[in-house]
Amino acid sequence: QVQLVESGGGLVQAGGSLRLSCAASGLTFSRYNMGWFRQAPGKEREFVAAISRLSVTTNYADSVKGRFTISRDNAKNTVYLQMNTVKPEDTAVYSCAADLGGRSWIAERPIEYDYWGQGTQVTVSS
Repeated sequence: QVQLVESGGGLVQAGGSLRLSCAASGLTFSRYNMGWFRQAPGKEREFVAAISRLSVTTNYADSVKGRFTISRDNAKNTVYLQMNTVKPEDTAVYSCAADLGGRSWIAERPIEYDYWGQGTQVTVSS
């Protein structure tokens, strides 16, 4: 049974930093691309960042480029999202997801991801 468990969310002031983690189990982690998405109240889920299975390729949403960094440690079955210089508009529930489709390219649409974590709340105060 595939499980993805996020941690590291919380309340942070604008301009601060947070590091989110997503621990995976029940799958051969190193085989699959991983992504982070977020959903703010009243809004649709949106792509934040994704990383290929061996960390060769990363993609970012324009809104977080230069501020957020995605990384992974395949030995620990964990993917991370380092969030720097956060803004109030970054407030959302952040979820990690696994793409089991074996793609050679990075997917950015939620429908292309097969498994999801329960999410962790990030709140940025102004």
